[in-house]
Amino acid sequence: MAGSVTAAAVQARLRAADGELALLDVRERGEHARGHPLFAASLPIGRLELDIDRLVPRRGTPVVAFDDGAPDDRAARAAERLRGLGYGDVLTMEDGLAGWRAAGFEVFDGVHVPSKAFGEVVEQVCGTPRVTADRLAALRAEGQDLVVLDSRPFAEYRRMNVPGAVNVPGAELVRRIRDQAPDPDTLVVVNCAGRTRSIIGAQSLIDAGVPNRVVALENGTMGWTLAGRALERGGLRTAPPPSAAALAWAREAAARVAARFGVREIDGDTLARWREEVDSRTLYLCDVRTAEEYEAGHLPGSRHTPGGQLVQATETYAPVRGARIVLIDDDGVRAAMTASWLKRMGQGEVAVLAGALDGAQLESGPEADRVLGLTPARRAFEIDVMRVAGMMPGRDMALVDFADSRRFRAGHIAGAEWGTRARIAALAARLPRTDLVVLTSPDSLVAHLAAPELGRHLRAAVRILRGGTDAWTAAGFPLETGDGGMSDDADDAVLLPYDHAPERVEAAMRAYLEWETALVPRIERDGAARFRLDDAV
Repeated sequence: MAGSVTAAAVQARLRAADGELALLDVRERGEHARGHPLFAASLPIGRLELDIDRLVPRRGTPVVAFDDGAPDDRAARAAERLRGLGYGDVLTMEDGLAGWRAAGFEVFDGVHVPSKAFGEVVEQVCGTPRVTADRLAALRAEGQDLVVLDSRPFAEYRRMNVPGAVNVPGAELVRRIRDQAPDPDTLVVVNCAGRTRSIIGAQSLIDAGVPNRVVALENGTMGWTLAGRALERGGLRTAPPPSAAALAWAREAAARVAARFGVREIDGDTLARWREEVDSRTLYLCDVRTAEEYEAGHLPGSRHTPGGQLVQATETYAPVRGARIVLIDDDGVRAAMTASWLKRMGQGEVAVLAGALDGAQLESGPEADRVLGLTPARRAFEIDVMRVAGMMPGRDMALVDFADSRRFRAGHIAGAEWGTRARIAALAARLPRTDLVVLTSPDSLVAHLAAPELGRHLRAAVRILRGGTDAWTAAGFPLETGDGGMSDDADDAVLLPYDHAPERVEAAMRAYLEWETALVPRIERDGAARFRLDDAV
């Protein structure tokens, strides 16, 4: 088949670690979570134009797109669209995931699998100590001097946390630990929701030479829940910025870790040269500081990439295998610690930018997203909120909402049909006959992208709600909730254990933990991972 490559060739390329490759799963996220090759990144076809520039910034990167091998041929559609956006080396994988299975290669369910498996390898090889929920509760009851540090992003921490835990996201642990546990006799317990960030966080502190005894909370908040213990909700305890003494200690500790694992440091001239080479080599500029620090001032072209999350979910930030990754912060601690883990994970060419922000011209504000393929001419096809409010869905028009399924259930315009770009022809076939079809999405971007695709299947005029559903609510109009209008499979979402119905949460937690702890032999069978935990890798 022209423009395609066999599963065997893709796996050989991944195992050889020769050059760059982006393996993109263009199915919905729920489908991806049910099974995919190890180093595949999820990029649903419905979000392709919104996310591709961030995930695969170099237009010459070798890309292989795949689907499940079904007749809808989403991979071919995605490849054609990518070529139209300027990507010049795009192939599809023959027979998609079905071809991968037929070749006898390992198929992984779940998300962030390389990072999850890496965490399990770290625990096994390094012997990262752990404590059970029952033992932690007993130590507290005995009056043990201890501190519990929750290594997740603040939003996750706020959702639920171990009682008394202080939020210190993963990359911040070494920077802030000396203030959180100044007494070396204080027991330090690191937790996340499950296992990976607990293990990586605890081992980071151990590698840094913290004088305290450090342990990971076994199975995190899930382990706490399964032990029959209640979690807190809406926590607000966050570690303050480090004191001068704590930061000085952290700098020395991070420098030792960087030297131990062979982390490369580059200067501004080297970065300038690498920037000039972006047409021949993918470059990710990852600012691993907090969102507030990033927005206050960052290097042009850099992206906010929390260090702990970069290790936890690498393929969502830097999916191009063999790419260059440059880590940026203002003191070297977070960048060095994150780089040490990426090196051990086998991530391409990883470097820390020395003095990254010293004297540099900085930009402020949040990261600017680039949506490819959104032409200004589409604005002529918008329709005002007030005009739509005066119409009746189903009689005067058909209304389609391209929000993700969770957002649609949480609130949509009454009478709207839920739509996905993945199955645009099927959507067109079930719409009522009308002279006007109005498309919306939260901010109208996806609706704009979907309009020409849907229009090719309809005789009706297709218009976009100006400002999307956000403009509808801003104008004071109500939304309805629930599944009404959902005629298609809602396979765009991945349910985490806590997302299940209350009666199923514990079973989902146990299944997740069993899945995670069983990853190591599956990774070994696959053969594409390049994890190395020895010094100076």
